[in-house]
Amino acid sequence: MAEAQTTTPEAPTVEAPKVEAPKSEAPKPDEPTTPLQELWKTVQAQSHPEVWGVTLADPATHIPSQIVLQKYLNANDGDVVKAKDQLTKTLEWRAKLKPLDLIKKSYSKVKFEGLGYVTKYGTSEEKAAEEDPETREIFTWNIYGGVKSIDETFGNLDEFINWRVALMELAVQELSLATATKPITASYDPYKIFQVHDYKSISFLRQSPQVKAASTETIRVFATAYPELLKEKFFVNVPAIMGFMYGLMKLFVAPKTIKKFHPMSNGGNLAKEFTETKVPGLGEKLPVEYGGKGADLKAEGKGPSIE
Repeated sequence: MAEAQTTTPEAPTVEAPKVEAPKSEAPKPDEPTTPLQELWKTVQAQSHPEVWGVTLADPATHIPSQIVLQKYLNANDGDVVKAKDQLTKTLEWRAKLKPLDLIKKSYSKVKFEGLGYVTKYGTSEEKAAEEDPETREIFTWNIYGGVKSIDETFGNLDEFINWRVALMELAVQELSLATATKPITASYDPYKIFQVHDYKSISFLRQSPQVKAASTETIRVFATAYPELLKEKFFVNVPAIMGFMYGLMKLFVAPKTIKKFHPMSNGGNLAKEFTETKVPGLGEKLPVEYGGKGADLKAEGKGPSIE
């Protein structure tokens, strides 16, 4: 019997290592493996899933979400920890303020009439814009020279911020991020907006505490909640007294963003600035008072409802 047992083959012990578990475990399906996935996990931990009209989903399969989350990475030079912090603050802020609802509200005609517009130039075909977002350009216009009363416009800070956010959200809507089909990278991002601040005939001075408070809060909110949406910002018809604005901006805005700011003493030269664009004759499409041949802002632009 002993011999029979010795002739019966058994699994050699040397083969055991072949069936051992791999030395390094593969990531579980729900574990973040890329910076974008880490930001997606941050979104999932929040109760509010929307940013700029995009209901966020897995960026690996949802291009609008990839665009939004990549902007937060780009704004922080790829620093995931900082991007997650800014994204969290944005989601909390949007949950509280409900910017999309602010678009539906009406604002005081006495306080805000003629002070803000959004214009769009280029292709009017949504499909063409989705395939090549560079074929249209979006502008926001803040006509601060049109302020008739400091106390009326800036006296209620919350009301002013709500109106200003509503204007920005209208501009972001024109980017059509929710239906975008072209992803962005750290070096390529066509989903941005030109901003123009016109101080022509401005009557208020820097000593006004209401203006300072409104400027400070607007800059703070936009630096946090609207990263990487600015293409370039033009300050036109700028009086020397407005130099204090740049000091405020440097406190809240990243140096690379400050480089996008262009002060101009003569707003009539603005149209000459737009030579590098896929929108043919963009400068000529601007209103006449800004050096173009297009309709004025009241006729061409749109803004938050006023009554």
